[in-house]
Amino acid sequence: MARAASEQEDVWIGLDLGTQSVRVLAVTAAGRVAGSGSAALASSRRGPRHEQDPETWWRATATACRAALRGLAAERVRAVATCATSGTIALVDRHGTPLTPGLMYDDARAGAQARRVNELGPPLRMSPGWGLPKLVWLLQCEPGPPPGARLAHQADLVTRRLAGHPVASDSSHALKTGYDLVRACWPHELLAELDVPEGLLPDVVAPGTRLGEVGAEAADQTQIPAGTPVIAGMTDGCAGQIAAGALREGQWSSVLGTTLVLKGVSRDLVRDPGGVLYCHRSPDGDWLPGGASSSGAGVLAARFPGRDLDELTRRAAEHEGTDVIAYPLVSRGERFPFAAPDAAAFTLGEPGSDGEHAAALLAGLACVERLCFDYVDLLGAPTGGELSLTGGAARNSYWCRLRADMLGRPVRLLESAESAFGMAILAAAGEGRLAAAAGEGRLAAAARRMVRVREVIEPRRDPQRLRERYVSLLSELERRGWLGAELADHARARAGG
Repeated sequence: MARAASEQEDVWIGLDLGTQSVRVLAVTAAGRVAGSGSAALASSRRGPRHEQDPETWWRATATACRAALRGLAAERVRAVATCATSGTIALVDRHGTPLTPGLMYDDARAGAQARRVNELGPPLRMSPGWGLPKLVWLLQCEPGPPPGARLAHQADLVTRRLAGHPVASDSSHALKTGYDLVRACWPHELLAELDVPEGLLPDVVAPGTRLGEVGAEAADQTQIPAGTPVIAGMTDGCAGQIAAGALREGQWSSVLGTTLVLKGVSRDLVRDPGGVLYCHRSPDGDWLPGGASSSGAGVLAARFPGRDLDELTRRAAEHEGTDVIAYPLVSRGERFPFAAPDAAAFTLGEPGSDGEHAAALLAGLACVERLCFDYVDLLGAPTGGELSLTGGAARNSYWCRLRADMLGRPVRLLESAESAFGMAILAAAGEGRLAAAAGEGRLAAAARRMVRVREVIEPRRDPQRLRERYVSLLSELERRGWLGAELADHARARAGG
C-alpha cells in the first residue's frame, strides 16, 4: 500500500479490473496517490479458451479496496468509478449471480459467430474476442440461458455489487457488444437477425453518469463508505488515455506494453473503411479514435527470455546506426495500422549480436508507432497535439528518446498513468466537485488538475538514418502485400522519402 498525500484531502477511487489482478487507487484533486491496493486474479486458459470466475472479480475488488482505503478518513471519499478489460462478458441471473464463466477479452472460440455478425454489417467490424460474437456463442451453447438471464460486462458485475441493485452498463464497455454510439442505442435489427433477445441486454448510459450509491453490504466488504456515488466508467484502454491526460483535440496517448495501443481525440467521428480503427465517445462529447497493434514490447521478452531489458537496451544503444531492422510482431497477424491476418515477424539483414538484434527490434517498434500515426493522419484524424507515452516501455529512457526521434515530436512522460488512476479522474469528473473553465469539459478539467507530467523528451534535430530505415520497412511491408499502396505512399511522403 502506498501513502503519499495528506489524509485530510478529498480522494476519488479508481478500480481497474485487469487480467492478472484488480488494482485500486485513491487519488487527490492534485493527482497524488493517497492509497493503493491490489489483489490477484486467476485465469483458465486452454487453446482459444480464456475464462475467469466472475465471483473472483468482486472478491479481489473488495480486498484491493480495503488495502487502498486503510487509514483514510471515510468522509474524504467522494466517488468511485470502474474500468475493465474490453469485450469481457458473462451471463447473470436476475439477482446478478453469474450463470456462466467470464469469457475474457481474448477468448477466441466465437470465430464462426464473428463471421456471421460481420456478414450482417454491424456498426463496427468485430473479431471473435468482441462481446457480441461471444454473446451469440453463449446463446448457442446447450443448454441455453434460463429465463431472466442478462448480459453483464466485466465492470457491470462490480458496479452492481457496489450499488446493491441492477445498474446500467456504460457505453464504452457496451461498444464491443454492438452498442451504436452514433445512434445511442442497441442495433435492434442486427440483434434480431442474430436471435439475441433484447431483454437480455442492459440499459446503457454515458460514462461519467451517476449509477447509484455504495450500499451497506458493499461498504462493509470494501470499506468504501456507504452513500459514495458510483460513477459509470470506461474500458481499460480509455482509462489509460484519461490517466495520460489525452482529452483535448489532437492529443494522443501511446501505450507500449506487450502490444502497442494508440488513443486520440477528435471533435468529429473518424470513420475507417478498413475497420482497423474505431472510436469510443468521451463524456465530454468528443470522439476517441484508437487502435491496437499486434506488435509490441512482448517481442523482446519472447526473443530474450529472462534477460534484463535495461541492460539489453543499453547494448541496443551501441548499435543505433545499424542497417538491420525488424518487424516486431508478438503473434501471427496484424490488426493495426493495417489488417493482415497472415503477417509474420521478420528481420531485414543479419544482426551480429544480441545488442544489434535488440536495436533492430526497438527501431522496428518505433517504425510501427510512426506508421500508426501516418494511418490516422490519412483518415483525417487530428494528430498534432501533445503525445504522452505510457505502458511498461515508458520506463525506459533510451526507448522513449528513440521513439521521440522516430516520430519527430516531443513526448510526455507521466508520474502515474495507471488505468485505476484514469478511473479516479473520471470519478472526480462524474461527481462534479472540480470546476471546469469556460468551454472545457468536466473530464478534461479533472485531468488538467490531476495528471502530473514527470518529463518531456524533445526529439533530436534530424535523425535522418531512422527515417531511411522507416522507408525501407514500408517498402518491405508493401512488397509482402500487407501494406496498401495508399498508406505506403502517404507515409513515405510524410517522411520525405
